[in-house]
Amino acid sequence: MPYSVAMAGKGGTGKTTVAGFLIKYLVEKGKAPVLAVDADSNTNLNEVLGVPLRATLGTAREEMKEGVVQQGMTKQMFMEMRLAQAIVEGEGFDLISMGRPEGPGCYCAANSLLTMYLGNLIDNYPYMVMDNEAGMEHISRLTTDNVDVLLVISDPSIRGIETAGRISSLVDELKVRVVERFLIINQARDGLADSLQEAIVKHGLNLAGTIPRDDLLYDFDMKGNPTINLPDDNPAVSAAFDIFDRIIEVKATA
Repeated sequence: MPYSVAMAGKGGTGKTTVAGFLIKYLVEKGKAPVLAVDADSNTNLNEVLGVPLRATLGTAREEMKEGVVQQGMTKQMFMEMRLAQAIVEGEGFDLISMGRPEGPGCYCAANSLLTMYLGNLIDNYPYMVMDNEAGMEHISRLTTDNVDVLLVISDPSIRGIETAGRISSLVDELKVRVVERFLIINQARDGLADSLQEAIVKHGLNLAGTIPRDDLLYDFDMKGNPTINLPDDNPAVSAAFDIFDRIIEVKATA
């Protein structure tokens, strides 16, 4: 199994950007290939990474559920083909997008095949970085049996910290096996208000560090430029890399 890092946080906190920073960090550390998994139904990790979005696994599952299997193919062959088509290759990483969540009426056969093939795929990578919705269902049900590091991303607001606390509680309720979990505050200004620090303590969150607001990062987002292309000396990138140096285990590779 790969060393897995999962992102979570409410919308607008920049968790997808932080996921891109982590993929950039691992590639530059020579830990390629990294498997990037976009488990947010609002798929946009590909935009951060500067690669096209192909078919999603959710689409494949729905096609099989609706009986869209090419003549002469078994269901197993169909799902394996769709999984291969969904992989997008980048420089030092491969991206796969989960796409839409399950629709009404669970189709267990499709989900079982998808889990099996995705499990086989995951084993080919030393590291996996997974971008998530606020809910943790993708982690608990489909992608991996355990998470080495959960990064909960918040903005510098009480609402963001409260959401981070609920996410952390949800992990416990779903019995997701998480080895370590950390809070990262993104888009931070100078220092953290006392009220934020009190909220962090109240929810038992482990603050790994802060990433500052940055004009160049903002410009990249506004223009649709891949933020993975930000220079390493950019303040936001540098702050993220400093955090990763402290909390991400960079394993030796053969």
